[in-house]
Amino acid sequence: MVYITGDMHGEFKRFETKQIKRFTDDDILMVCGDFGFIWNGSENEKQTLISIGEKPYKTLFVDGTHENFDLLDKYPVEELFGGRVHHISGNLYHMMRGEIYTINNETYFAFGGGDSPDREIRINSGTWYSREMPSVDEMTYGVENLNKYNYKVDYIITHEPSGNARGLIDNRAEVSAIGSFFDELAKNVNYKCWYFGSVHFDRRVSGKNQAVFTETVPIHKTVKKKSIFGRKK
Repeated sequence: MVYITGDMHGEFKRFETKQIKRFTDDDILMVCGDFGFIWNGSENEKQTLISIGEKPYKTLFVDGTHENFDLLDKYPVEELFGGRVHHISGNLYHMMRGEIYTINNETYFAFGGGDSPDREIRINSGTWYSREMPSVDEMTYGVENLNKYNYKVDYIITHEPSGNARGLIDNRAEVSAIGSFFDELAKNVNYKCWYFGSVHFDRRVSGKNQAVFTETVPIHKTVKKKSIFGRKK
């Protein structure tokens, strides 16, 4: 079974819930960005990454904005489920931007990255990386991969929502470059559900857009909460 959750920000306790502790080697945990465990390269951090990789299930994450991209890009690139990944440790992998993975006969389009709302603060502290924003080449690569699948996948896994989904959450929000790119994908790609984590709540935003954060949701099951409009789904 594939499960989806949101931003972890380097909190190891997220792996210690009763639900996740029951996962077996038949299960996969996907994290929608801001994994946060690759940040300072310390020995303690390295041991934590080994501990995550030693778990019986696979942990796969897309990058968000709170990642150290200089460290992340140094990990070896391998193939997993038909797409490229950075192999971090054992059963721990980073899903690279624009890749499509086939798991249990279902397809997952992964595309990390985002736009830090606290960019100025992080620039001053030396913890901001320009790589958080996808390049034109990465966007082009993602579109070319989708073309190979006739613009049809089962699920989309990202950190940021599309611009339109962001507008449903906050109609005052400005649409970023990645939000505009995702709007184009939403118009042209046939998919069942789009999962994203950056908004930090667990809720169905629209019929095909679902925000995930602290809950761990089976891929075929919707979050049992009210929509942003107050109506039960």
